[in-house]
Amino acid sequence: MKYFRLFLKKLLRYLLKPLSFLPALVMMYLIFNFSAQSGDVSGQLSGSVTTDLVEFCSQIFDQGWNAQQILHYAGLLEHYVRKAAHVTEYFLLAVTIAFPLYVYRIRGWKLVLSAGIFCMGFAGLDEWHQSFVPGRSPAFRDVLIDTAGSLAGIYATRIVCWIGSRTIFRPLSLENSREKASERSADRHPRRSPDETPSAGRRRQEPPELSGRNFREMSSL
Repeated sequence: MKYFRLFLKKLLRYLLKPLSFLPALVMMYLIFNFSAQSGDVSGQLSGSVTTDLVEFCSQIFDQGWNAQQILHYAGLLEHYVRKAAHVTEYFLLAVTIAFPLYVYRIRGWKLVLSAGIFCMGFAGLDEWHQSFVPGRSPAFRDVLIDTAGSLAGIYATRIVCWIGSRTIFRPLSLENSREKASERSADRHPRRSPDETPSAGRRRQEPPELSGRNFREMSSL
């Protein structure tokens, strides 16, 4: 078990930690690609997804809607599906940002602040990018929606990592706590060099002080 913990620690430190930001780069690339689509292409994609979703619900709940009814309900839900896609995108982006920061021991409010500012800034840049795409226009409301999805992803990551640190990765957490305790102890009680440590042989033996009575007794001997 000891060697397994050591292997797991080395694997996390030297292999997985540097690669932990790779999913965030993938999510940023996907969001950029979706934003680069023209208004017509984006509308067709969201309409197709909404139609498939309504048709799936009709089959699951045995509603028996015809094609006209499916298109009608899809038109009503398309706006909400688009906003849900915004929330989902930035939820996943926040998870892929917050988890590597947690791995690098950025915790608590620092994690929320750093990941939240990054995701909100990226959402603003994404909306600004859409202003150059035909048929698309930036909207501050979408930035707020994206930020809400980001905060949900950050807090979900904190909860999952907190549970993992007390279950699966508890041995690593205990070992890190011992290392920190030993480092604090070493800082409080630094070791002295051999030159600074006085040896017993080098210590001078001071003669005891003699009182007047003891001096007279010794003189009479």
